[in-house]
Amino acid sequence: MADKKPTPKAPKPAGVEGEMSVREAGKKGGDTVRDRYGSSFYEEIGRKGGQATRERHGAEFYESIGQKGGKVVKEKYGADFYEQIGHKGGQKVKKLIAEAKKSAAAKEGGEPQS
Repeated sequence: MADKKPTPKAPKPAGVEGEMSVREAGKKGGDTVRDRYGSSFYEEIGRKGGQATRERHGAEFYESIGQKGGKVVKEKYGADFYEQIGHKGGQKVKKLIAEAKKSAAAKEGGEPQS
């Protein structure tokens, strides 16, 4: 006998009480954790998880998954994509540096250097 996949639940009309979907329960739990511990909690547990993964699998693991991801992106968007995003990133850094220099000059009371 073949196993049947459960059919997804139809959305409940507004104001109707009943069972909660897994997605709804997950969101509710995540919101509760965020409200209780703050959003920085997620950064902390993510960092701890990353360290544990590095200790368990080694730094090569991250290199391997990065290469796999890069290959998929290259196949999906083409090699020129990297040039485009590199240029955008460089322009953003250039803008941030100029803003920082301008801000520093304003704090010192002088005019920004060109």
